[in-house]
Order: sequence, then C-alpha cells, then structure tokens
Amino acid sequence: MTARRSRHRSAAYAALALGLAGSLALTGCNSHSSKKSKKSSSSSSKSKKRKIIGGGAAAAGAGATSRRVPDCYPSTYKVTFSQQTGPKSHVAVKFKNSTSRDCKLYNAPLLRFNNAKDPLPLSQGTPGHLDGTRITVPAHGYAYAVIPTNTAATKGTEQKSVTVDFMGISASSVTHGPATVNFAEKRLHISVGKSKVTNWSSSIHGAQLAAGVGK
Repeated sequence: MTARRSRHRSAAYAALALGLAGSLALTGCNSHSSKKSKKSSSSSSKSKKRKIIGGGAAAAGAGATSRRVPDCYPSTYKVTFSQQTGPKSHVAVKFKNSTSRDCKLYNAPLLRFNNAKDPLPLSQGTPGHLDGTRITVPAHGYAYAVIPTNTAATKGTEQKSVTVDFMGISASSVTHGPATVNFAEKRLHISVGKSKVTNWSSSIHGAQLAAGVGK
C-alpha cells in the first residue's frame, strides 16, 4: 500500500468516527428532551387533578352550607295533645313537621297551661340548663314528648289552654314561638297537675319510656 492510499483511508476513518459521535450525541439529546417533556406533562396533569379535587371540595362545602337544617317552630296545627287513661295515664304531645324539609328540635317543649307564668318543669334538665338533646324531624315526620299523669297529683285538673314554645340551641332561648292551643275549641279534655314533660323523642314509645309510663 502506498503512502498516499494510507493517508486517504485514515481520513475516511476519521470522518466516519466523527459522524458516529455526532449521531450518538443527537440521540442522547433527543432522549433527554423527551424525558423532560414527559415529566412536564405529568406535572401539568397532577396540577390539573389538584385543581379539580380542590374545586370539588369547595363545591361540597357550599352544598353542605345550603343544606343546613333549620329549627322547627310551633303552630296550632303542628302541635297536638291527647290524653291517655289507665294505670299508665299520660298526655302525649305530638309535633308534625308539615314542611318538605327536615328541621331540628332541642330538648323539650316549653308548656304553659292556662297562661301560667312558668312552664311545666322538665323531667330531663331544666329551662336554661340544656342537656344537649337534639333530634332531626324528617320532612312530614313526627316528634313526641310525654307528660305523665298516672297519679292524682300529676293528673290534677282539666286545663283550658296551653301556650307552646320550642327551646332553642342556647340556654333560655326559644324558636319562633309561642303558639296557643285552645282545648275547648278543639273539644279536648286534657288534665295536667304537678307533673313534668320529657324531652322530644323520635318515637312515642321512647317518650313514654322516658316518662316512666312505657310498656
């Protein structure tokens, strides 16, 4: 091989090596760029997810606020009274939620018979000292309280009327009262003496048990 041919071959090898090096460098650069692109896309996707989740939580909070359960309030047609006779005699107080929305009742009804200055004592706590009882009355549902009248002292005499207030969430507070029920107009014979009224209950049976006149 002549010196001239050898020089030509060496130059060709050098050019080929340079081309391969450039190709490898370009491949590495493209791979690095692709990884960056994927990472950026993933980060953007996570950010969007966080925004969506955050927005959903805010919407849920707004929905909870709009669904706040209001207090129940008395009226002459929502609160009714009935007298049960016998060894476990008692007066049942029934409240009907005539609305299409749930409402809340606290503790016990405040009942003033024949315009009495003070309400009937509570069998569970006293007015101004709440014991924390709270029930939710469903739309078109009922709640009950009971006044035991199974002794001569608790039965007392026949009453003409009763003024009804509903206790509020705080001590000594009332909600949307009072309402007065005239027993004579409704042809009711309700006798109450030195007795007490139970807290509200979701069932008449629960109220009777609380009053000590349950079966």
